Amino acid sequence: MFKLTLAWAALAVGVLAGPELHAQTAAPAPVRNDYADPRTWLCKPGRQDACAIDLNSTIIAADGSTRLHPFKADPRPSIDCFYVYPTVSNDPTPNSDMNPGPEELSVIKQQFARYAAVCRPFAPMYRQVTLTALKAGMLGKPMAVDRALGLNDVKDAWTYYLEHDNHGRGVVLIGHSQGSGVLIQLVKTEIDGKPVQAKIVSIILGGARLQVPVGKDVGGDFKSIPLCRSPDELHCAINFASFRADAPPPSDSLFGGASGAGLEAACVNPAALGGGRGSLHAYLASGAETIAAGADAETPRAWTDPPTPITTPFVEVPGMLSSECSKDASGKTYLSIITNPNPGGKRTSEYVGDVVIGGKVQRNWGLHLIDMNLAMGNLIDDIRLEAAAYARSAH
Repeated sequence: MFKLTLAWAALAVGVLAGPELHAQTAAPAPVRNDYADPRTWLCKPGRQDACAIDLNSTIIAADGSTRLHPFKADPRPSIDCFYVYPTVSNDPTPNSDMNPGPEELSVIKQQFARYAAVCRPFAPMYRQVTLTALKAGMLGKPMAVDRALGLNDVKDAWTYYLEHDNHGRGVVLIGHSQGSGVLIQLVKTEIDGKPVQAKIVSIILGGARLQVPVGKDVGGDFKSIPLCRSPDELHCAINFASFRADAPPPSDSLFGGASGAGLEAACVNPAALGGGRGSLHAYLASGAETIAAGADAETPRAWTDPPTPITTPFVEVPGMLSSECSKDASGKTYLSIITNPNPGGKRTSEYVGDVVIGGKVQRNWGLHLIDMNLAMGNLIDDIRLEAAAYARSAH
């Protein structure tokens, strides 16, 4: 089981925490980042940067056999992807600096670099609320964070991208946790109902809450952007928060609930946009690494019996996992992750991804650590079909 320090258990608090974690103090306006500086970007096309890494995977069949699956980037993608990463910074300050550490590099590897298979990658650095600040708040010692700072950074990066890099191309927005929260605010103020919305191929928001009217696909947080219900639907949003099917959201869940009458948390299944159950094409870390790269972790269990050495950073486990959107009696909506039986036992049916504190699984977090890994292949396939639809609509 994956073990986390208290700080790592706060991964989504940048989106969900109360105001005690976001106290403001009077201070001079911070200097704005210059996104013309290449150092302000973790990933941009055509560079040797955080996205230019080993992304090969090992396919592990149910019978325990394995084969290498080399990663191939699209040499001429027709669209772009713009990514905002989750809460990962271990900087000692309330807001992070603009110097990428191993945690920012790790999250790019786990959540974003593979999208180069279908789009040009853009991933700006931003001065997010740090894990240090989140931990302090959870311990009753809040730090004076500036929540608007990171949002304004991302707005500046987005504006720079549109003015200097977009050149009329379609773009997919991708975020997770705090990154999804920032993107929701960006879309509300800069995109929803504005001409630039025509360039948005889709919006992928993992590990956060996007609200819609109960039983509806449009309205709520976004006024004119519906939920995606078909791979060739454009200008739409995919939102989900994942939980094991045998460990659904408890009453104190941090995900799945709504904050207003007549609203519910959206759930779109990346493996079946139109609804129902679909087979997940996961890219799981071959070891114990998740987006919580610095956390204490037990030695990972073997993927096969007998154990087979895995030398790639990712594994694929076809047929092992499925997903469907579910709603419980209290109205919480979530992406239910089903582990399919494997009677032969040659491939494990166990995988890491739970938040664990003091040896106890924190069920109210679900599978937040691996939201994006679980559906990575499905999301890439969805984007590939959306890109084709966008090309047809644009011409």
